[in-house]
Amino acid sequence: MKYLPAILLLFILSACKPNLKPESLYGTWKYIKVENPNETPPDSVGHEALQEASPSVRITSKDSLIIIWGGQILSKGVFTIDHQNINYTEDIPGGKRTFPFYVSKIDDKNIVFETLGEHGTRVTAVKQ
Repeated sequence: MKYLPAILLLFILSACKPNLKPESLYGTWKYIKVENPNETPPDSVGHEALQEASPSVRITSKDSLIIIWGGQILSKGVFTIDHQNINYTEDIPGGKRTFPFYVSKIDDKNIVFETLGEHGTRVTAVKQ
């Protein structure tokens, strides 16, 4: 019983993820999987469609984020980091809009990020 506080502290510390670092995001990430897990039934973009469109996200040290789909710029803007979220401010006709991408996994070669909510999309990508 005397070790219970130490065990609880270790459990809490191991459950906490370190904050996302912008440097870990820099580069071009090629999408390998796009899912809509909250749709009924769950949906995803097929392998052939991903191969054809060759989507990616390019993130630069200037806090710039560009989403490419089918060889065209689908979206561009700037970002900030808030814990495990990429807060993306997208340039749209007539203004800007900001929304978060939650990063659930990242290492030197892989990233999984998603928009949350009823129509959320989860993207798995590899660094090029």
